[in-house]
Amino acid sequence: MTEDRLFDLLFAILPSLVVFLTAFYAIRQFLGQDRAMRQNDRLTDLKKEDRKHVLPLRLQAYERLSLFLERITPGALVLRVHKSNMTSRMLHMELLATVREEFEHNLTQQVYVSEKTWQQVKMAKEETIRLLNIAFEQTGENQSASMLSQRVFELASQLTYAPSQAALLVLKDEVRKLF
Repeated sequence: MTEDRLFDLLFAILPSLVVFLTAFYAIRQFLGQDRAMRQNDRLTDLKKEDRKHVLPLRLQAYERLSLFLERITPGALVLRVHKSNMTSRMLHMELLATVREEFEHNLTQQVYVSEKTWQQVKMAKEETIRLLNIAFEQTGENQSASMLSQRVFELASQLTYAPSQAALLVLKDEVRKLF
């Protein structure tokens, strides 16, 4: 008879045990999903908060880089740097120093822009320096600064795009993608 009682007891407990384990598993799954959703919501909130702070910094970086690119456009650069009584050598040195100084001043902006955009900005700087060097070589160091200025304008006018204009197009395209 003890065997019958044990069987009856097992028969009474077994369904309860199955219901308990099923409920335990279901609650555990639900709590795991709830925890994952809360964690995902926190990440989303952090991203929104981060974007709220980073977006103005990125926009400022794009503005500064676009200003840099405008300032190193050969024509604008020559007009800004050229002074009377300069030799072509003096003007050449001053133009190169200005481009490098402007670039170094904006070096930290690379953190906020894509690698592609930063590479275009660097290439614009290098191409501008190359154009200035070619103009200087063709003019000669004993000529007046006006002769060098004229040669820079001539070489720049032969280009389809000024080096800085190509980089500016990439920069503008990246800003459009932000919105």
